[in-house]
Amino acid sequence: MGATDLPAVAVIADAHFHDLEGDYGFAGAQIAGQRLTVRSWVETRASTRVFNESFRALRAALDDIASRGIRHVVLLGDYTDDGQRQTTAAVVHLLETYRQRHQLSFYAIPGNHDAFGPHGRHQSKGFLTEAGALVAVTSDATVAAHNPTASVLSDRMYCEGYPAGLLPMAGFGLFRRSEYLHWETPFGPSDSVTARQYTVSSQDGKTTFSLMDASYLVEPEDGLWLLMIDANVFEPRNGETDPLREETFIDSTAAGWNAVLRLKPFLIDWIADVHRRAEQLGKTVLAFSHYPVIDPFDDTTGSEAALFGDTNVVKRRPGAAVAKALIGAGMTAHFSGHLHVNGTTHRKAGSGTLSNIAVPSLVAFPPAFKIVRPGKSVPDVETVGLSVLLPDPRIVSLYRRECKTLGAAPDAAFDAKSYGAFLYAHTRALVEHRYVPKEWPLDIAEVFATADVAEICLAMTGDPADAVARLDAKATGYGLSISALRACSMMELVTDWYCLRQGGALALPFILPQRIEIYRFVAQTFGGAVPATAPVSLTSFAINFFAVLGRSLERAGNAECRQATVVATVLEEV
Repeated sequence: MGATDLPAVAVIADAHFHDLEGDYGFAGAQIAGQRLTVRSWVETRASTRVFNESFRALRAALDDIASRGIRHVVLLGDYTDDGQRQTTAAVVHLLETYRQRHQLSFYAIPGNHDAFGPHGRHQSKGFLTEAGALVAVTSDATVAAHNPTASVLSDRMYCEGYPAGLLPMAGFGLFRRSEYLHWETPFGPSDSVTARQYTVSSQDGKTTFSLMDASYLVEPEDGLWLLMIDANVFEPRNGETDPLREETFIDSTAAGWNAVLRLKPFLIDWIADVHRRAEQLGKTVLAFSHYPVIDPFDDTTGSEAALFGDTNVVKRRPGAAVAKALIGAGMTAHFSGHLHVNGTTHRKAGSGTLSNIAVPSLVAFPPAFKIVRPGKSVPDVETVGLSVLLPDPRIVSLYRRECKTLGAAPDAAFDAKSYGAFLYAHTRALVEHRYVPKEWPLDIAEVFATADVAEICLAMTGDPADAVARLDAKATGYGLSISALRACSMMELVTDWYCLRQGGALALPFILPQRIEIYRFVAQTFGGAVPATAPVSLTSFAINFFAVLGRSLERAGNAECRQATVVATVLEEV
């Protein structure tokens, strides 16, 4: 079979499925005659993903995939909300349903939310009662005892480790199936847990454990090799010796491929061997892992670290050594999730080039998945957006009750007419309740929270005597006016920047054209490089920030992003 005859593969990243109808040992809420277990809006607005909406989003993606006649689906990790036993069981049931109903075949690789270490960890989540009050549902008896009147203890909330958390997903690529033409692991042909062990030590070398690696290579159809790489790394902490304790292991969330190079070097050797054999046998390799191998934001200047410091995103970016090692191993294209980003980035080393195709999440802006049509050298990739889905009125009604119980105003997200508009509004809430208060310099955050674009630009223009006239003249050159700049708040600009940063071209339908022109104006007029030795001030921060905004606009308009399938959304809905 030639490369052009190979089957298409759908790629879903970060579905973060929450079982809205599941039994977490909590009574739940009766809404429209149905019992639902709804996570709270207060927790949702502070999270980089939404929770309850995953229940419909994953089904919608699978329905779309099945309707296209695609039969192979890769799950790029974080297929569960947080690895809870109930959630994992619900994912397995859902995938089995689609396998039987639509003959879909699934190939999963775990992410940092699906399992933890060798023995797992407790989970505690906020759910809503029928009246909109918050109840903590936890697997941790200590947490439940701390506030027994407002918490429920349930072992269904526990997140399992390796291999217990993976065994329910055994039928979805992680273990051998009879219909596979070829299946192997980095350790050989056996799929037994004991045959898939490696040793990992703490940095001081005093603590060593044997852990399971879940990587595998599968050939579902003649000529197509799916290289599924488990880049989760659970490194023991210095001084910790008890494998049953969560605190013994460093969370893999920020580790990713940087830690793989240190602690799983056998994977690089295996990847090289797979690509060498594929070349000899005429196989086409598609490589997948949960974590990116190249910075999906392509922030080669380190601007974001200069603006916001050592944020979670900065910590999670792969170093240059990762791409170099994988290019040396023969990898040319890699699909990743984890950061909920849509975009493609490239690196070169010697005569080799590596592309990282970042797949967006189903439960963060912008909601989408990818369809890959394998080619001999570069695969053809299509992005399918889910923005046109409708919000679930049952969930929204309970969010409103929660806000009423708290004495808070309903969020703008509750009035959204589409799923995309809901997630756009969620980003605004996320900016207000997480990003700006937690990651931005306090003095800058206070100014941006109440300022409009004109105020910031005037502060950067210079002599206040004629600043307004000079700013108006500059804006006129872009077909704008100072009144248009005054009508755009900085929080609108910041929200749109986060959306552009995450979604590229997929964000454009959600931003009014005049706002795009305003952003181009400030980026080109006021953005620039600030010496690292310059003192931090409103002006220096704004110069850096507007430069970063300009790069996000460029990324949204480039040719690769425009290959996306973007379904137009009525701007008035946002």
